[in-house]
Amino acid sequence: MHTPTYHSTIVLEQEALNPGDEAAPGTPGSGENVCGHCRARGIMEDGRACPMCGGTGIVTAGIGGG
Repeated sequence: MHTPTYHSTIVLEQEALNPGDEAAPGTPGSGENVCGHCRARGIMEDGRACPMCGGTGIVTAGIGGG
C-alpha cells in the first residue's frame, strides 16, 4: 500500500543583495564589512545613496579563508 507523502515549503523573507555584497546575510563564511566604495558613510560626495551598499555603509563580505 502506498502512503502519500506531504511536503511543506517554508519561504523566508530574504534581504535584497546590494551590488557590493559578496554573499547573502547569514551565509556561513561571511560577515558584515564596511563599504569601501563610500568608506562606510552610506552616501556619496554628491549626496546620493551609495550604489554599492544601498546607503547602509555596510556590505556582506567573505571572511573565511581557504
